[in-house]
Amino acid sequence: MSAIATLTMVRYRPRNAVLGAWHMAAQRPLLARVPGLRFARLLGTGRGIGFSAVPDLCTWALFAVWEDAAAWERFAADSRVMRQYRTRGEEVYTLLLAPLSAHGRWGGVEPFAPVDPPAAPDPAAPVVVLTRATIRPARALRFWSRVAPVDATLRGHPDLLLSFGVGEVPYLKQATLSVWRSAGAMRDWAYRSPAHAETVRLTREENWYSEELFARFRLLETRGTWHGSDPLR
Repeated sequence: MSAIATLTMVRYRPRNAVLGAWHMAAQRPLLARVPGLRFARLLGTGRGIGFSAVPDLCTWALFAVWEDAAAWERFAADSRVMRQYRTRGEEVYTLLLAPLSAHGRWGGVEPFAPVDPPAAPDPAAPVVVLTRATIRPARALRFWSRVAPVDATLRGHPDLLLSFGVGEVPYLKQATLSVWRSAGAMRDWAYRSPAHAETVRLTREENWYSEELFARFRLLETRGTWHGSDPLR
């Protein structure tokens, strides 16, 4: 069986927002003992459509990579972590993902390696994209100065179906996970948006990142709701 990845988003009522921060600390030892879990990161979120400097203290996330779908199913059904999310969170929403391609590292490791077999997405199917980076402190202001112009090109984009901005360390370790109508639509935006193309150029020329990762996935399934419905149904 091939490895799968999951992104689980948990939204808490404002009066219970502190539980999200508590879970970030308390669940790390629990995750270390989960069978079949290859990689996991507990994440905060931002209020923007992608990278965001404004935190959302009511929304938290777990990104994980599993040996196979059976390991995820056991975790979803029986783990203390998921039980806490379901009983204490207002909403829980999970994307199940099959890695298609990946390059780069996250915390010094390649979480999806090997992607077997390497595959190109169905040109007519939705594609999920993970972009993650550790920003050099000396380049942080430069990085954040470019966020708003790129963010503006995404808002209302007809082919962007869903997007989450997440992070491990505020302002320095950031990631976005976005769902696009197709791989072609994602590439059109990435290469034809002047704001995004300029940001990519500056990233390379000025060496903004000490570590980065780019990965693409096939969307296998969604579970739960987000703001009352499944936005990808």
